[in-house]
Amino acid sequence: MNADNRVSYRRKDSVKAGKFNSQKLAPYLFILPFLLSFVIFFSYPLVSAIIMSFQRVLPGDVAFIGLDNYKRLLNPDFYKALWNSTRYTFWTLLVLVPIPLLLAVLLNAKAMRARNLFRASLFIPALTSIVVAGIIFRLIFSELDGAIMNSFIKLFGFDSQKWLLSSSLSMFALVVLATWRWAGINILYFLSALQSIPRELYESADIDGAGTLGKFFKITVPLLKPISIYVFTISIYGGYAMFTESFMLWGSRGSPQNIGLTMVGYIYQQGFQYFDLGFGSTIGITLLVITLLVSMLQLNVLGFFKKED
Repeated sequence: MNADNRVSYRRKDSVKAGKFNSQKLAPYLFILPFLLSFVIFFSYPLVSAIIMSFQRVLPGDVAFIGLDNYKRLLNPDFYKALWNSTRYTFWTLLVLVPIPLLLAVLLNAKAMRARNLFRASLFIPALTSIVVAGIIFRLIFSELDGAIMNSFIKLFGFDSQKWLLSSSLSMFALVVLATWRWAGINILYFLSALQSIPRELYESADIDGAGTLGKFFKITVPLLKPISIYVFTISIYGGYAMFTESFMLWGSRGSPQNIGLTMVGYIYQQGFQYFDLGFGSTIGITLLVITLLVSMLQLNVLGFFKKED
């Protein structure tokens, strides 16, 4: 190869390298993996689910049926699943936002001893398999007299309860399981936000004579608003998307009188147990719309869309 050919090859290589290193092309190359994963794992399944919601999709039978699947939503099982998921979401929001916030404030205090030990202990449940946790909690809330919860309430003079056979008691069991599993993650979110608050603000408040409650409501809570909105949002999604906890407490046969039936559980029941993927897709699209509406309402109430002066 002569010198002229070598120079021409080098020029071609430099041109190719320049194309990939250009400022216009580089950003698209960086976001290409996200775009591909978004299209393949979100957009395509979502569009397919929307199309299937207008179809009758049974083994060997696929046909467009218009709005018939949406008309079938008007049934007691759907209302029960929606009510259970809404109740569960409400109670988890009531528990999994204020309690982790207070625990995070305590763990962030300088006077708190063994802070790292408590932080690790509260986060360990999040690393536990939900399948294993569900089996353990099913034993804890067993209707047997020797079950842990029944033995505990007997200490206070109460009779044994059939925890997983009652609508209110079973909801209590689900919320306890959710609190045990997810409180550590929310504590971590609040802790990271608390550590970003300048200490000078608290020192200035001390000079002005502010008390502990005053500093909490006037400094801590307002500055934690962005992370609080985030925790509220993911908790709403987690509440309506809950399935594994209920499935592990009652098993594949379902709960008595559907006291543990959730929206995602209803999707699983119709789509994979009854093989009616069209109706299952309809339930999924409806759940998506409900979750979006509730999230938008929550964001509006918390002032997410308000412009700052």
